[in-house]
Amino acid sequence: MANSLAQKAPPRGRVLGIGAGLTCSVIGRELAEAGYQVDIIESRPYVAGNCYTEVDDQTGITLHKHGPHIFHTDNDTVWDYVNQYADFRPYTCQVKATTGGRVFSLPINLLTINQFFNQTFSPTEAEAFIAEKSRQDITDVKSFEDQALRFLGQELYEAFFKGYPIKQWGMHPSELPASVLKRLPVRFNYNDNYFNHRHQGIPAEGYTTMVDKILDHENISVTLGRKVTQADCDGYDHVFCSGPIDAWFNYELGQLGYRTLDFEITRHKGDYQGCAVMSYPDESVPFTRITEHKHFTPWETHDDTVIFHEFSRVCGKEDIPYYPIRLVNETNMLRNYVEHAQSQENLSFVGRLGSYKYMDMDVTIAEALEAAKMFLSLRDQNAPIPTFFAPPV
Repeated sequence: MANSLAQKAPPRGRVLGIGAGLTCSVIGRELAEAGYQVDIIESRPYVAGNCYTEVDDQTGITLHKHGPHIFHTDNDTVWDYVNQYADFRPYTCQVKATTGGRVFSLPINLLTINQFFNQTFSPTEAEAFIAEKSRQDITDVKSFEDQALRFLGQELYEAFFKGYPIKQWGMHPSELPASVLKRLPVRFNYNDNYFNHRHQGIPAEGYTTMVDKILDHENISVTLGRKVTQADCDGYDHVFCSGPIDAWFNYELGQLGYRTLDFEITRHKGDYQGCAVMSYPDESVPFTRITEHKHFTPWETHDDTVIFHEFSRVCGKEDIPYYPIRLVNETNMLRNYVEHAQSQENLSFVGRLGSYKYMDMDVTIAEALEAAKMFLSLRDQNAPIPTFFAPPV
Protein backbone atom coordinates (compact mmCIF):
# COMPACT_ATOMS: atom_id res chain seq x y z
CA MET A 1 0.00 0.00 0.00
CA ALA A 2 2.79 2.44 0.87
CA ASN A 3 4.53 1.82 -2.45
CA SER A 4 1.36 2.37 -4.51
CA LEU A 5 0.65 5.65 -2.68
CA ALA A 6 4.21 6.80 -3.23
CA GLN A 7 3.98 6.10 -6.94
CA LYS A 8 0.94 8.32 -7.47
CA ALA A 9 2.02 11.89 -8.09
CA PRO A 10 0.00 14.74 -6.58
CA PRO A 11 -2.43 16.40 -9.04
CA ARG A 12 -1.09 19.32 -11.09
CA GLY A 13 -4.17 21.28 -10.12
CA ARG A 14 -7.95 21.15 -9.73
CA VAL A 15 -10.22 21.92 -12.67
CA LEU A 16 -14.00 22.15 -12.81
CA GLY A 17 -15.99 21.36 -15.94
CA ILE A 18 -19.57 22.61 -15.97
CA GLY A 19 -21.57 20.27 -18.16
CA ALA A 20 -20.99 16.62 -19.13
CA GLY A 21 -21.53 17.02 -22.85
CA LEU A 22 -18.85 16.42 -25.45
CA THR A 23 -16.94 19.64 -24.76
CA CYS A 24 -16.16 19.33 -21.06
CA SER A 25 -15.91 15.54 -21.26
CA VAL A 26 -13.14 15.75 -23.88
CA ILE A 27 -11.37 18.64 -22.14
CA GLY A 28 -11.67 16.83 -18.82
CA ARG A 29 -10.22 13.60 -20.19
CA GLU A 30 -7.24 15.38 -21.77
CA LEU A 31 -6.46 17.27 -18.57
CA ALA A 32 -6.97 14.18 -16.41
CA GLU A 33 -4.43 12.29 -18.49
CA ALA A 34 -2.04 15.21 -18.01
CA GLY A 35 -2.31 14.86 -14.24
CA TYR A 36 -5.09 17.29 -13.27
CA GLN A 37 -7.89 16.42 -10.87
CA VAL A 38 -11.07 17.11 -12.82
CA ASP A 39 -14.58 17.49 -11.41
CA ILE A 40 -17.46 17.42 -13.88
CA ILE A 41 -20.84 18.68 -12.67
CA GLU A 42 -23.91 18.22 -14.87
CA SER A 43 -27.41 19.60 -14.21
CA ARG A 44 -29.13 16.76 -16.06
CA PRO A 45 -29.30 13.21 -14.68
CA TYR A 46 -27.11 11.86 -17.50
CA VAL A 47 -23.94 12.56 -19.47
CA ALA A 48 -23.52 13.25 -23.23
CA GLY A 49 -25.61 16.42 -23.43
CA ASN A 50 -27.87 16.66 -26.46
CA CYS A 51 -26.33 13.59 -28.10
CA TYR A 52 -27.62 11.47 -25.18
CA THR A 53 -28.93 8.07 -26.26
CA GLU A 54 -30.75 5.38 -24.32
CA VAL A 55 -32.19 1.95 -25.07
CA ASP A 56 -35.98 1.95 -25.06
CA ASP A 57 -37.36 -0.45 -22.44
CA GLN A 58 -40.32 -1.54 -24.58
CA THR A 59 -38.65 -2.11 -27.95
CA GLY A 60 -34.90 -2.37 -27.34
CA ILE A 61 -34.33 0.40 -29.89
CA THR A 62 -31.58 2.94 -29.21
CA LEU A 63 -33.26 6.35 -29.03
CA HIS A 64 -31.58 9.67 -29.79
CA LYS A 65 -33.52 11.50 -27.09
CA HIS A 66 -32.70 15.00 -28.31
CA GLY A 67 -32.96 14.34 -32.02
CA PRO A 68 -30.82 12.31 -34.42
CA HIS A 69 -27.03 12.57 -34.29
CA ILE A 70 -24.99 11.15 -37.16
CA PHE A 71 -21.26 11.57 -36.74
CA HIS A 72 -19.60 12.91 -39.88
CA THR A 73 -16.18 14.49 -40.35
CA ASP A 74 -13.17 14.94 -42.59
CA ASN A 75 -10.96 15.47 -39.54
CA ASP A 76 -8.80 12.34 -39.14
CA THR A 77 -7.65 13.35 -35.66
CA VAL A 78 -11.24 13.63 -34.41
CA TRP A 79 -12.26 10.40 -36.12
CA ASP A 80 -9.36 8.53 -34.53
CA TYR A 81 -10.21 10.08 -31.17
CA VAL A 82 -13.86 8.97 -31.03
CA ASN A 83 -12.94 5.49 -32.27
CA GLN A 84 -10.85 5.04 -29.13
CA TYR A 85 -14.07 5.13 -27.11
CA ALA A 86 -16.70 3.62 -29.39
CA ASP A 87 -17.25 1.02 -32.07
CA PHE A 88 -18.48 3.23 -34.91
CA ARG A 89 -20.59 1.44 -37.48
CA PRO A 90 -20.83 2.87 -41.02
CA TYR A 91 -24.00 4.87 -41.50
CA THR A 92 -25.21 6.87 -44.51
CA CYS A 93 -27.79 9.55 -43.79
CA GLN A 94 -30.45 9.48 -46.53
CA VAL A 95 -33.18 12.02 -45.85
CA LYS A 96 -36.57 12.03 -47.58
CA ALA A 97 -39.10 14.86 -47.80
CA THR A 98 -42.88 14.82 -48.10
CA THR A 99 -44.09 17.98 -49.84
CA GLY A 100 -47.18 18.67 -51.89
CA GLY A 101 -48.40 15.12 -51.20
CA ARG A 102 -45.33 13.49 -52.79
CA VAL A 103 -42.09 12.00 -51.44
CA PHE A 104 -38.70 13.19 -52.68
CA SER A 105 -35.03 12.63 -51.94
CA LEU A 106 -32.96 15.21 -50.05
CA PRO A 107 -30.70 17.02 -50.45
CA ILE A 108 -32.04 18.12 -53.83
CA ASN A 109 -30.30 15.92 -56.38
CA LEU A 110 -30.84 14.68 -59.92
CA LEU A 111 -33.53 12.21 -58.80
CA THR A 112 -35.37 14.98 -56.91
CA ILE A 113 -35.27 17.28 -59.95
CA ASN A 114 -36.43 14.58 -62.37
CA GLN A 115 -39.23 13.43 -60.06
CA PHE A 116 -40.41 16.93 -59.26
CA PHE A 117 -40.54 18.13 -62.87
CA ASN A 118 -41.45 14.70 -64.32
CA GLN A 119 -38.35 14.63 -66.49
CA THR A 120 -35.44 12.31 -67.34
CA PHE A 121 -32.67 14.91 -67.42
CA SER A 122 -29.00 14.05 -67.60
CA PRO A 123 -26.76 15.98 -65.18
CA THR A 124 -25.90 18.58 -67.82
CA GLU A 125 -29.53 18.97 -68.89
CA ALA A 126 -30.71 19.33 -65.29
CA GLU A 127 -28.12 21.99 -64.54
CA ALA A 128 -29.15 23.98 -67.60
CA PHE A 129 -32.84 23.56 -66.73
CA ILE A 130 -32.37 24.82 -63.16
CA ALA A 131 -30.28 27.72 -64.48
CA GLU A 132 -33.26 28.74 -66.63
CA LYS A 133 -35.58 28.49 -63.60
CA SER A 134 -33.29 30.52 -61.37
CA ARG A 135 -33.94 34.19 -60.67
CA GLN A 136 -30.91 35.79 -62.28
CA ASP A 137 -32.48 39.22 -61.73
CA ILE A 138 -31.68 38.88 -58.00
CA THR A 139 -28.14 40.27 -57.98
CA ASP A 140 -27.90 41.42 -54.36
CA VAL A 141 -28.33 38.19 -52.39
CA LYS A 142 -29.01 39.03 -48.74
CA SER A 143 -31.65 36.65 -47.45
CA PHE A 144 -32.42 32.94 -47.38
CA GLU A 145 -35.24 33.65 -49.83
CA ASP A 146 -32.92 35.52 -52.22
CA GLN A 147 -30.47 32.65 -52.17
CA ALA A 148 -33.09 29.99 -52.89
CA LEU A 149 -34.80 31.93 -55.66
CA ARG A 150 -31.57 32.91 -57.38
CA PHE A 151 -30.09 29.41 -57.48
CA LEU A 152 -33.18 27.15 -57.57
CA GLY A 153 -36.13 29.14 -58.88
CA GLN A 154 -39.66 29.61 -57.62
CA GLU A 155 -41.01 26.03 -57.79
CA LEU A 156 -38.25 24.30 -55.78
CA TYR A 157 -38.13 27.19 -53.33
CA GLU A 158 -41.88 26.96 -52.67
CA ALA A 159 -41.84 23.17 -52.34
CA PHE A 160 -38.72 22.61 -50.23
CA PHE A 161 -37.46 25.82 -48.67
CA LYS A 162 -40.21 28.34 -47.96
CA GLY A 163 -42.21 26.58 -45.24
CA TYR A 164 -39.41 24.81 -43.40
CA PRO A 165 -37.58 27.87 -42.00
CA ILE A 166 -40.91 29.40 -40.97
CA LYS A 167 -41.46 26.34 -38.78
CA GLN A 168 -37.84 25.75 -37.76
CA TRP A 169 -36.84 29.36 -37.06
CA GLY A 170 -40.19 31.10 -36.61
CA MET A 171 -39.21 33.55 -39.36
CA HIS A 172 -40.04 34.11 -43.01
CA PRO A 173 -37.13 33.18 -45.32
CA SER A 174 -36.83 36.84 -46.31
CA GLU A 175 -35.78 37.59 -42.69
CA LEU A 176 -33.06 34.92 -42.49
CA PRO A 177 -29.51 35.50 -43.77
CA ALA A 178 -28.46 33.82 -47.02
CA SER A 179 -25.73 31.93 -45.15
CA VAL A 180 -28.36 29.57 -43.69
CA LEU A 181 -29.13 28.15 -47.15
CA LYS A 182 -25.48 27.97 -48.20
CA ARG A 183 -25.17 24.96 -45.89
CA LEU A 184 -27.71 23.00 -47.98
CA PRO A 185 -26.17 21.33 -51.07
CA VAL A 186 -27.83 20.85 -54.45
CA ARG A 187 -26.42 18.06 -56.61
CA PHE A 188 -26.72 17.23 -60.29
CA ASN A 189 -26.13 13.52 -59.77
CA TYR A 190 -27.97 10.73 -57.94
CA ASN A 191 -25.92 10.95 -54.75
CA ASP A 192 -28.41 11.18 -51.86
CA ASN A 193 -25.87 10.93 -49.03
CA TYR A 194 -26.84 13.93 -46.91
CA PHE A 195 -23.22 14.55 -45.93
CA ASN A 196 -20.07 14.78 -48.01
CA HIS A 197 -17.57 13.83 -45.31
CA ARG A 198 -15.16 10.90 -45.64
CA HIS A 199 -15.95 9.51 -42.18
CA GLN A 200 -19.58 8.84 -41.29
CA GLY A 201 -21.03 6.59 -38.64
CA ILE A 202 -22.95 5.98 -35.43
CA PRO A 203 -21.55 4.28 -32.30
CA ALA A 204 -22.94 0.76 -31.99
CA GLU A 205 -23.67 1.20 -28.27
CA GLY A 206 -24.86 4.80 -28.51
CA TYR A 207 -23.29 8.15 -27.69
CA THR A 208 -23.93 7.92 -23.95
CA THR A 209 -21.73 4.84 -23.67
CA MET A 210 -19.02 6.64 -25.66
CA VAL A 211 -19.06 9.66 -23.34
CA ASP A 212 -19.12 7.38 -20.28
CA LYS A 213 -15.89 5.83 -21.53
CA ILE A 214 -14.31 9.24 -22.16
CA LEU A 215 -15.10 10.18 -18.55
CA ASP A 216 -13.85 6.86 -17.15
CA HIS A 217 -10.55 8.02 -15.65
CA GLU A 218 -9.22 7.87 -12.09
CA ASN A 219 -8.66 11.64 -12.08
CA ILE A 220 -12.23 12.46 -13.13
CA SER A 221 -15.18 12.78 -10.76
CA VAL A 222 -18.68 13.18 -12.23
CA THR A 223 -21.69 14.59 -10.36
CA LEU A 224 -25.09 14.46 -12.09
CA GLY A 225 -28.37 16.24 -11.42
CA ARG A 226 -26.90 19.35 -9.82
CA LYS A 227 -26.76 22.93 -11.06
CA VAL A 228 -23.54 24.85 -10.50
CA THR A 229 -23.47 28.32 -9.02
CA GLN A 230 -20.59 30.77 -9.23
CA ALA A 231 -19.87 30.08 -5.54
CA ASP A 232 -19.21 26.40 -6.42
CA CYS A 233 -16.20 27.49 -8.44
CA ASP A 234 -14.17 28.55 -5.40
CA GLY A 235 -11.07 26.45 -4.80
CA TYR A 236 -10.50 25.46 -8.42
CA ASP A 237 -7.46 26.52 -10.39
CA HIS A 238 -9.62 26.91 -13.48
CA VAL A 239 -13.25 26.49 -14.55
CA PHE A 240 -14.55 25.49 -17.99
CA CYS A 241 -18.19 26.48 -18.46
CA SER A 242 -20.04 24.79 -21.32
CA GLY A 243 -23.42 26.16 -20.26
CA PRO A 244 -25.17 29.19 -21.77
CA ILE A 245 -23.09 32.33 -21.30
CA ASP A 246 -26.16 34.49 -20.68
CA ALA A 247 -27.48 32.10 -18.01
CA TRP A 248 -24.10 32.23 -16.23
CA PHE A 249 -24.58 35.97 -15.75
CA ASN A 250 -28.26 35.53 -14.79
CA TYR A 251 -29.37 37.16 -18.06
CA GLU A 252 -28.38 40.57 -16.75
CA LEU A 253 -27.64 41.81 -20.27
CA GLY A 254 -30.67 40.07 -21.81
CA GLN A 255 -31.53 36.56 -22.99
CA LEU A 256 -29.84 35.29 -26.15
CA GLY A 257 -32.22 33.86 -28.72
CA TYR A 258 -32.42 30.10 -29.20
CA ARG A 259 -34.86 27.69 -30.75
CA THR A 260 -35.79 24.61 -28.74
CA LEU A 261 -37.41 21.34 -29.79
CA ASP A 262 -40.36 19.36 -28.51
CA PHE A 263 -40.70 15.67 -29.36
CA GLU A 264 -43.93 13.72 -29.57
CA ILE A 265 -42.92 10.07 -29.12
CA THR A 266 -45.13 7.17 -30.24
CA ARG A 267 -44.63 3.43 -30.72
CA HIS A 268 -45.95 1.31 -33.58
CA LYS A 269 -45.81 -2.16 -35.06
CA GLY A 270 -43.54 -2.92 -38.01
CA ASP A 271 -41.93 -0.15 -40.05
CA TYR A 272 -43.60 3.28 -39.86
CA GLN A 273 -42.02 5.23 -42.75
CA GLY A 274 -39.21 3.12 -44.20
CA CYS A 275 -36.42 5.61 -43.47
CA ALA A 276 -34.73 7.31 -40.55
CA VAL A 277 -35.66 10.91 -41.36
CA MET A 278 -38.68 12.22 -43.24
CA SER A 279 -38.75 16.01 -43.57
CA TYR A 280 -42.02 17.94 -43.94
CA PRO A 281 -41.31 21.31 -45.59
CA ASP A 282 -45.00 22.25 -46.05
CA GLU A 283 -45.94 25.11 -43.74
CA SER A 284 -49.39 23.53 -43.23
CA VAL A 285 -47.80 20.57 -41.40
CA PRO A 286 -47.07 21.62 -37.79
CA PHE A 287 -43.96 19.45 -37.27
CA THR A 288 -40.66 19.76 -39.15
CA ARG A 289 -39.79 16.08 -39.48
CA ILE A 290 -40.45 12.54 -38.27
CA THR A 291 -37.49 10.41 -37.18
CA GLU A 292 -37.76 6.63 -36.90
CA HIS A 293 -34.98 5.53 -34.63
CA LYS A 294 -34.54 1.87 -35.45
CA HIS A 295 -33.25 2.96 -38.85
CA PHE A 296 -30.25 4.58 -37.12
CA THR A 297 -29.04 1.06 -36.24
CA PRO A 298 -29.48 -0.92 -39.49
CA TRP A 299 -27.24 -3.65 -38.07
CA GLU A 300 -30.06 -4.48 -35.61
CA THR A 301 -33.49 -6.04 -36.19
CA HIS A 302 -36.63 -4.85 -34.37
CA ASP A 303 -40.23 -5.91 -34.92
CA ASP A 304 -41.68 -2.75 -33.43
CA THR A 305 -40.71 0.87 -33.97
CA VAL A 306 -40.46 4.26 -32.21
CA ILE A 307 -41.01 7.55 -33.99
CA PHE A 308 -40.44 11.16 -32.93
CA HIS A 309 -42.52 14.02 -34.33
CA GLU A 310 -40.28 17.09 -34.01
CA PHE A 311 -41.62 20.58 -33.30
CA SER A 312 -39.56 23.78 -33.09
CA ARG A 313 -40.39 26.83 -30.98
CA VAL A 314 -38.84 29.76 -29.13
CA CYS A 315 -36.62 28.65 -26.25
CA GLY A 316 -37.53 29.84 -22.74
CA LYS A 317 -35.17 30.03 -19.77
CA GLU A 318 -36.21 26.59 -18.51
CA ASP A 319 -36.07 24.91 -21.93
CA ILE A 320 -33.16 23.06 -23.53
CA PRO A 321 -31.45 25.41 -26.04
CA TYR A 322 -30.73 23.72 -29.38
CA TYR A 323 -30.11 26.26 -32.15
CA PRO A 324 -28.69 29.76 -31.59
CA ILE A 325 -30.56 32.30 -33.72
CA ARG A 326 -27.58 34.66 -34.11
CA LEU A 327 -29.34 37.49 -35.89
CA VAL A 328 -28.21 41.10 -35.44
CA ASN A 329 -29.77 41.68 -32.02
CA GLU A 330 -28.33 38.44 -30.63
CA THR A 331 -24.81 39.01 -31.95
CA ASN A 332 -24.76 42.51 -30.47
CA MET A 333 -25.87 41.12 -27.12
CA LEU A 334 -23.26 38.37 -27.39
CA ARG A 335 -20.50 40.97 -27.85
CA ASN A 336 -21.61 42.60 -24.61
CA TYR A 337 -21.52 39.26 -22.79
CA VAL A 338 -18.07 38.53 -24.23
CA GLU A 339 -16.76 41.83 -22.86
CA HIS A 340 -18.37 41.07 -19.50
CA ALA A 341 -16.92 37.56 -19.43
CA GLN A 342 -13.39 38.76 -20.11
CA SER A 343 -13.35 40.49 -16.74
CA GLN A 344 -13.67 37.09 -14.98
CA GLU A 345 -10.64 35.25 -13.60
CA ASN A 346 -9.81 31.56 -14.09
CA LEU A 347 -12.96 31.01 -16.15
CA SER A 348 -13.27 29.94 -19.80
CA PHE A 349 -16.48 29.57 -21.80
CA VAL A 350 -16.44 26.62 -24.19
CA GLY A 351 -18.73 24.67 -26.49
CA ARG A 352 -21.77 25.72 -28.46
CA LEU A 353 -23.62 27.23 -25.48
CA GLY A 354 -20.60 28.96 -23.99
CA SER A 355 -19.76 30.56 -27.32
CA TYR A 356 -23.33 30.79 -28.65
CA LYS A 357 -22.72 29.14 -32.01
CA TYR A 358 -23.98 25.99 -33.64
CA MET A 359 -21.34 23.28 -33.99
CA ASP A 360 -21.49 19.75 -35.29
CA MET A 361 -20.09 17.04 -33.03
CA ASP A 362 -16.78 16.78 -34.85
CA VAL A 363 -16.15 20.54 -34.60
CA THR A 364 -17.11 20.44 -30.92
CA ILE A 365 -14.55 17.71 -30.25
CA ALA A 366 -11.87 19.41 -32.36
CA GLU A 367 -12.30 22.68 -30.45
CA ALA A 368 -12.26 20.83 -27.11
CA LEU A 369 -9.02 19.04 -27.98
CA GLU A 370 -7.46 22.32 -29.06
CA ALA A 371 -8.67 24.08 -25.88
CA ALA A 372 -7.13 21.37 -23.69
CA LYS A 373 -3.85 21.51 -25.63
CA MET A 374 -3.71 25.31 -25.37
CA PHE A 375 -4.58 25.24 -21.66
CA LEU A 376 -1.77 22.80 -20.87
CA SER A 377 0.74 24.79 -22.90
CA LEU A 378 -0.21 28.10 -21.28
CA ARG A 379 -0.15 26.63 -17.77
CA ASP A 380 3.34 25.29 -18.41
CA GLN A 381 4.36 28.82 -19.37
CA ASN A 382 2.49 30.41 -16.43
CA ALA A 383 0.64 32.46 -19.05
CA PRO A 384 -2.97 33.71 -18.77
CA ILE A 385 -5.71 31.33 -19.87
CA PRO A 386 -8.11 32.90 -22.41
CA THR A 387 -11.78 33.40 -21.63
CA PHE A 388 -12.60 31.98 -25.09
CA PHE A 389 -10.39 29.51 -26.95
CA ALA A 390 -12.35 30.03 -30.17
CA PRO A 391 -13.79 33.47 -31.04
CA PRO A 392 -17.57 33.43 -30.44
CA VAL A 393 -18.26 36.51 -32.59
